[in-house]
Amino acid sequence: MKRTTNVRKHAVIREDRADGATILRSSHALGPVVATTGDWLDRWAAEAPERVFLAERSGAGWRTVTYGAALEQVRALGQALLGRGLDASRPVAVLSGNGVDHGLLALAAQYVGVPIVPLAEQYALIEAAHPRLVEAIGLVRPALAYVSDADRIAGALALDALAGIEIVASDPGQQAVTPFAALLQGDATDVASAHAAVGPDTVGKILMTSGSTSSPKGVLTTHRMMCVNQTQLLAGLPFLGENVHRLVDWLPWNHVFGGSHNFNMMLANGGSLYIDEGKPLKGLFERTVENLRLMTGTLTFNVPVGFGMLKEVLEADASLRQRFFEDLDLIFYAGATLPQDIWQSFERMALEVKGEVPLMTSSWGLTETAPASLLQQEPTETAGVVGVPLPGQEIKLIPEADGRYEVRVRGPNVMPGYLDAPEKTAEAFDDEGFFITGDAMSFVDRNDDNKGLRFEGRLSDDFKLNTGTWVRATVLRAELLVCLAPLAADVVMTGHDRAEIGALVFPNRAAMEDAGFAGTAEGGALTCAAMQAEIARRLAARAAGSSGSSTRIARVLVLSEPASLAAGEITAKGNLNFRKVMASRADLLERCYDDADPAVIKL
Repeated sequence: MKRTTNVRKHAVIREDRADGATILRSSHALGPVVATTGDWLDRWAAEAPERVFLAERSGAGWRTVTYGAALEQVRALGQALLGRGLDASRPVAVLSGNGVDHGLLALAAQYVGVPIVPLAEQYALIEAAHPRLVEAIGLVRPALAYVSDADRIAGALALDALAGIEIVASDPGQQAVTPFAALLQGDATDVASAHAAVGPDTVGKILMTSGSTSSPKGVLTTHRMMCVNQTQLLAGLPFLGENVHRLVDWLPWNHVFGGSHNFNMMLANGGSLYIDEGKPLKGLFERTVENLRLMTGTLTFNVPVGFGMLKEVLEADASLRQRFFEDLDLIFYAGATLPQDIWQSFERMALEVKGEVPLMTSSWGLTETAPASLLQQEPTETAGVVGVPLPGQEIKLIPEADGRYEVRVRGPNVMPGYLDAPEKTAEAFDDEGFFITGDAMSFVDRNDDNKGLRFEGRLSDDFKLNTGTWVRATVLRAELLVCLAPLAADVVMTGHDRAEIGALVFPNRAAMEDAGFAGTAEGGALTCAAMQAEIARRLAARAAGSSGSSTRIARVLVLSEPASLAAGEITAKGNLNFRKVMASRADLLERCYDDADPAVIKL
């Protein structure tokens, strides 16, 4: 099988220390790094002023903004922000999702030294999630907040937390807010001087983050972090700078993957970003397909569920399949391991269309690392490998008793700290200045470091059965999602201090309906004889191929209510907060271990 190898291989330099830790570095030095994100915009506005930078759907086509026009608007917006007295201590919050105006405002704020704070749009859209919005506003204390459609979030705009904060809207509707067009008028403020004062250590954005267990924190993201990370990615993927790339992307900008990794990748390399307002959800994915019929990319980024939905569409539509793959150079997945059947389907379709497989890769990092720290460089036929250190990174591996390694990171793309949280910041770094990620890795090949590392889950998610057996919950969760696909939208692994591993399953209601499983909700659990029989059959088939109490899932309870953003069960990144789910549904956790409960599926 012919595979493209659009990567620059970095030999891994390994240092085994007397204290038992291993340090991994790249053999390549870090290349030239621009000082600020504004330097990218200045460059491409000069070199390719008529090239499309940002685009979003408008009617039957696209509203586009070129690099030259973007720079003009960014400077005008920067003047307006400075004229209102905004500075490093008075940021801009964004309450809406991705959009051209959002992108221009974000760059304008960074251009003049004002942090941008993109928040999950669900916080403003869903009334039950308003407490999360209030919490975030209280933490970052913005002087201005941007929304795309003011009428759509009128309830949020009436919150006391937003009193005294100027609201700017692209579509003011019936609300008494400032039109975005008014900011574009600018004023006489000296933007050039303000921009000249912005440097690598200036905070460009504050990203809200929380893992599966912790409370939200504001990650101080500097220009250095973002600019270094794009230099690192270009070192690993040199083709990014060799051609003009297009990206049609839905990944939300309040998350580091969409907002820093992908957005900045297009900006840094002079590419064109077409904003997809669809999502891999029933009722919204149709819009993604419509957008792809109008424009396809040379790069594609997605999470596994998105690639799974796209696979079905591409297999059924030869014309779209041809257009999707004909110019495609990169298939990049993140967020979780890509199921092998989806991986192989994309390989097969790519071979059919262009006679070779685009680079299929992944990387690893966190919001605190801006994000990429490791990048897969060896062509592989399986998912799950996250690669080797990018230039400028130091990866510390601390051996665990089970053969895995705890991972820590040091480098110029690592955050300086959390907003107004000195204790949390101090706890996040070890005494050598390595950021403590809490993730676990293993070597793909213990005899060849250049094969890279494999992600093995979060250490904090692991738990011990009452027999003393450790359970790798993250790995097991990924396996269960594959086993139950597409019936399960997400799962929470259970079993701490119990005799058996269990799982609380959030169902994919659309898939359940398509399968003819009409369940009955009772006390938070879903029962349906046919559904329970099918899940039991799949669990039994899985159990036949595995052994040992550390991998055997003995019981499952399907939940009838979706995860609650308001209750903190969903993080700003859209992930489950496992501890919050088990705490808020403690009664259902107990039911999962009740053999007499008819809703429990047992092996």
